[in-house]
Amino acid sequence: MDIKTASALHRLRLISVPEALSFPALLIFGSLLSRVSDIDYLMMPLGILHGILFVIYAVFLLDVWNKAKWPLKKVALFFLFALLPFGGLYGDRLLKRDEADSVVAARAREAAQA
Repeated sequence: MDIKTASALHRLRLISVPEALSFPALLIFGSLLSRVSDIDYLMMPLGILHGILFVIYAVFLLDVWNKAKWPLKKVALFFLFALLPFGGLYGDRLLKRDEADSVVAARAREAAQA
């Protein structure tokens, strides 16, 4: 794996956790509190934050698709993770596992060349 692909995967991992947590925060603190109480000032900032994080996640996912040459099914799965509450946490776990496998494979290649 080259450095550009590794950095694209790392960026996707970095944004997946905040994006995964922003959606439930919007649902719980924004929607629920505005319906059961007079606290309605959280909806707009949380909505904007979640929207920005979602767009960044989608852009980083497209970047990974371009650089890592993922199949469309894998890209669709990771996009689905962004639509589900806490889905990005599972996506982060999968990316972490792939990253660890890549490091092991790179070390094995280095050992074979030496």
